[in-house]
Amino acid sequence: MKVAIIGAGSLGQSIAKGLLSKKVVTSLYLTKRNTSSLESFKRYKEVTLTSDNAFAVDNADVVIFAVQPKHLSKILEDVKYLLRKDQLIISVITGFSIAKIENIIGAKHYIIRAMPNTAASVRQSMTCLSPNEKGKEKVELAKTIFNSLGVSMEIPEEQLQAATVICASGIAFWMRLIRATTQGAIQLGFEAHEAHELAMQTCFGAATLLKKSGRHPEEEIDRVTTPSGCTIEGLNEMEHQGLSSSLIKGINASFEKINQIKTK
Repeated sequence: MKVAIIGAGSLGQSIAKGLLSKKVVTSLYLTKRNTSSLESFKRYKEVTLTSDNAFAVDNADVVIFAVQPKHLSKILEDVKYLLRKDQLIISVITGFSIAKIENIIGAKHYIIRAMPNTAASVRQSMTCLSPNEKGKEKVELAKTIFNSLGVSMEIPEEQLQAATVICASGIAFWMRLIRATTQGAIQLGFEAHEAHELAMQTCFGAATLLKKSGRHPEEEIDRVTTPSGCTIEGLNEMEHQGLSSSLIKGINASFEKINQIKTK
């Protein structure tokens, strides 16, 4: 598979690292106006660094656009006559709809919008994929790409805004919960670095338990709560203070905001 990443900034580089580590590409073209920040990729024989978007597009089977939203229209205009009907076009750009892309390059292309999160850099991203009608034929290929960065899921495009809140903003929500746990551990007498390690690993363990077991969170909660014990005491106090309600309200507030941004 020959892949071009147009706009190899932090997200583009994260995608590149995942593809290279999983050995799913035979050729990888990384473009940037100034390629000096891509020097670390020179050690890979599969990688070609270039500031020429047209050159990269012309040599790729899969073209991933990872530029800033304000630059995408012009870049698509510049390369649209080089895009072939057999190429898969992937956009990881927030807020730039499939309809806008089709208006520039046409609807006969395989087009998929993808929404990874920052955990792509450690190959633990939750990536949501939304294809146009033609792109449905290439969803499995897109999953191969993004499963090298974590896990992927196909969803309708109208759910991408909500997925951005749960998966991209969600990274920040979970970070805040880990920070709060760390602060609690410090109050109980642990040093800051110890508290941080305890909070991180416990969070990771909880997620891994659910992922490996396939059980509902409440089933795992029941396994560690005993009658009149300290766990249920803590859980009930958190609920009295509005833990679940605050999370749900925060998610909805974030969703309302992203929809306001979309309509501006």
